[in-house]
Amino acid sequence: MSTVIQTRKLGKSGLEVSALGLGCMGMSFAYGQIPDKKQMTSLLHAAVERGITFFDTAECYGPFTNEELLGEALAPFRNKIVLATKFGFRNGEATQGMDSRPENIKSVVEASLRRLRTDTIDLLYQHRVDPNVPIADVAGTVKDLIAEGKVKYFGLSEAGVETIRKAHAVQAITAIQSEYSLWWRRPEEELLPTLEELGIGFVPFSPLGRGFLTGSLTKDSKFIPTDFRCSLPRFSAEALETNQGLVDLLNSFSKQKQTTSAQLALAWLLAQKPWIVPIPGTTKLHRIEENIAAINVVLTLNEMDAINSELEKIKVVGNRYPETLEQVTGK
Repeated sequence: MSTVIQTRKLGKSGLEVSALGLGCMGMSFAYGQIPDKKQMTSLLHAAVERGITFFDTAECYGPFTNEELLGEALAPFRNKIVLATKFGFRNGEATQGMDSRPENIKSVVEASLRRLRTDTIDLLYQHRVDPNVPIADVAGTVKDLIAEGKVKYFGLSEAGVETIRKAHAVQAITAIQSEYSLWWRRPEEELLPTLEELGIGFVPFSPLGRGFLTGSLTKDSKFIPTDFRCSLPRFSAEALETNQGLVDLLNSFSKQKQTTSAQLALAWLLAQKPWIVPIPGTTKLHRIEENIAAINVVLTLNEMDAINSELEKIKVVGNRYPETLEQVTGK
C-alpha cells in the first residue's frame, strides 16, 4: 500500500508531483561503482510505495542504462508516476558535445520512449543549451512532439533567463532544472524571479551538494577514480576543509530543529517557493526515508532569516565544475 505525501504543482502548468522527486542518475552512472540492478529496482519500488511520484533520468546517464532501469522498474506504476528525461548530447555522451538539432531530438525521444516502456514522456528537458541550434527551433520541435502526444511537458536544464524567455514564447515551459542548494545560490539572483514572473516551476538538482551537505564528507574523504566528484574542484581536500563551516552551520541549526543536516537543507529549499521540487539522488532506502521526512520540517520566517544571516558570513570556495566541463555542464 502506497503512502501519500504532500504534492506540489510545477508553476502554472498544472503538472502535480510529490514535493520531493528522486534523481536517479547515481543508480547507474557517475558515482563510482555501479549499484546492483535488482537492488535499484527494489529501491525504486520502495520510493513509489513511500509516496514519491516524480522520477528524473536522462539518455546520457549510462548512457541509456538509467532510462532502461526506470522503464523496467517503474512499468507497474506507470499511471501513478511522472517520468522526466532529457536530450541534448551527441550519441547520448556528454563528452561528445551537444546536439539539439530537431532531427536528433525526435530520434532521441523515440529511443527514450522505448527504453522507458511508455507511450508518452511526461516532462522532457533539453539537458544543456546548444549554442549551435536556435532555442526557438528546439522549443518548436518539442511543441510538435507534444502535439503528437509523445511528450506532455517541456523543460530546460541549466538555461539562462534570456534563453528561457525565448523558448517559453514558442512552447510554454513547465520546469527549469538547475543546481540550487545552500552552497550554490546563484539561481536566486535572476532565475527565481524570472520563473516566478513566467509561472514556471523549478527543479533543483544536487540539493544536498552531491552529498556534502549531509555532513558525511570531510577533507579526508576518498573517492574511487570512477566517481564523478574526483574531477570537481569543490571536492578537493582543500575545498572540503574550507567549506566545512557550511556543514557546521547546518549541524547547529539542525540540532535546534531536531532534524538531520540533510533534512534541514531540503526544508530550506522547500521554504523558498511553493513551486520548487528538489530531486535529491540516492541509492539507499534510509536516505529516501530521511529526505521524505524533510517535507514535514517547517522553517519559520525567523528561522529562515537566522539561517540566511549566518550563510552570508560564509564564503564557499571551489568551482562547481572543472573548466573543461563548463561548456557542456553550464555554469
